[in-house]
Amino acid sequence: MEVAIEGSPQQVASLAADAIENLLTSRPDAVLGLATGSSPIGIYDELSRRVAAERVSFKGASAFTLDEYVGLPANHPQRYRTVIEQVFTRKVDIDPSRVHGPDGNAADLEAACAAYEKAIRGIGGIDLQILGIGTDGHIAFNEPSSSLGSRTRIKTLTQQTRLDNSRFFGDHLDAVPTHCLTQGVGTILEARQIVVVATGRAKAEAVHQAVEGPVSAMWPASALQFHPRVLVVLDSAAASRLQLADYYRDVWRHKPTWQAF
Repeated sequence: MEVAIEGSPQQVASLAADAIENLLTSRPDAVLGLATGSSPIGIYDELSRRVAAERVSFKGASAFTLDEYVGLPANHPQRYRTVIEQVFTRKVDIDPSRVHGPDGNAADLEAACAAYEKAIRGIGGIDLQILGIGTDGHIAFNEPSSSLGSRTRIKTLTQQTRLDNSRFFGDHLDAVPTHCLTQGVGTILEARQIVVVATGRAKAEAVHQAVEGPVSAMWPASALQFHPRVLVVLDSAAASRLQLADYYRDVWRHKPTWQAF
């Protein structure tokens, strides 16, 4: 696990975008894993600027989203498929038919989850997965106590997650769905590369537990310690609880040029 501590959210987004640009430069048909929420927005904005400047192209790429609310109407603005269309798909040059998400309105949700796992395997897996991290340490919608070997499935959201997400629903907690479909921790860990972004002091404890704490289902993001290629990109506030922050800065500063992520 590599930890990069930047001075601002804009620098966090730029560094994460660098990893994605490097991948697409070497593999134009790469498969990306897309996250929703506030954390990745800066990355998508930065990537859209680079597409406009013809630095990078998504024309040959495919993408899979991490999760989806259960039961939101297809035209709901907070449906994650809609959000991804707005913050990513429409801003870059990816073919919209190559952007896939789990079906939160399927008549058979269990079958929809199995089909999503099969689709990811069928394309050869995720090359690079973008992740945010919840204040309680969840990744995707794998809430505390989730199995670290879990696959795509239906999950009940915690009160904390619904409170955190209520800002997207006009601060009306009752409007936030209680269930979602989500890639499992085990599914996420099969991505060949993972880039985690976190900004703000509210994420500091979760970042500390994920990076430096024991691996525990109580902090699902801690399972990322098992992955051989994880880059955690933080601003100073999100890194404020890290006991080895100075060491991580030193390691990143002296990273060999040949040791690309």
